[in-house]
Amino acid sequence: MLFLWESGEPLDNYDNVVKSIKILNDPKGLNIGARHISISTSGLVPKIKQLADEKLQCTLSISLHATTNEKRSEMMPVNKVYPIEELIDACKYYIEKTGRRISFEYALAKDNNDNLEDAKRLVKLLKGMIAHVNLIPINKIENGRFDKSTNENILKFRDYLNENGIVATVRRELGSDIDAACGQLRRKNIGSK
Repeated sequence: MLFLWESGEPLDNYDNVVKSIKILNDPKGLNIGARHISISTSGLVPKIKQLADEKLQCTLSISLHATTNEKRSEMMPVNKVYPIEELIDACKYYIEKTGRRISFEYALAKDNNDNLEDAKRLVKLLKGMIAHVNLIPINKIENGRFDKSTNENILKFRDYLNENGIVATVRRELGSDIDAACGQLRRKNIGSK
C-alpha cells in the first residue's frame, strides 16, 4: 500500500493529490496500481464526492474517531462543518461510485469513545457498507485531554464490531517508547533558551 503523505488535509490540495495519483498510476509514470494507493481525510464531504466521481479505485481512509456529533466535534473540529450524517452519506456515495471499501480510522480514548454504546452506534452507522475499521489505541501525550483506552476495552470494542458484521482490526503500536506514535508527533517544549 502506498500512502501519499501531505502535511495537513490532503483533500484541501485536491487537484495536486489527484494529479499525483494519476502520475503514480500511469504506466509511463511509476505504474503503481491505484488500489495500492490510500488517501486519508478528516472528512471533507464535497471533496469525497468529487473524488468518487474520479473513479480512481484508490483506498479512502476516513478519520472518524467518534459516533456522535458531540464527541466527534470535540475530537475532530471538521465535524462542525460536515457532521457525521453528511460524512456517512458521502462515504456511501463513494462506495456506490467506486465499488471500493472504505477504511475508517477510529482512535480509542479512555472513557470517551471506547465503550459498548459507541461500538453499537458504530455498527449502526456502518451497517451495509463495504468497510473496515482500523482501531487505533490513542497514546497519552503531555497535557493532552485523552488517555489510552485499556487493552480490555480495545479488545471488547473490536470483538463487538467483528461479531456484528463490521471487520475491525487493532493497529499495532509502534514508536510510543520514543514519543513518536499516533497522537504523539508534536513539538515538545524542552525549556526556554
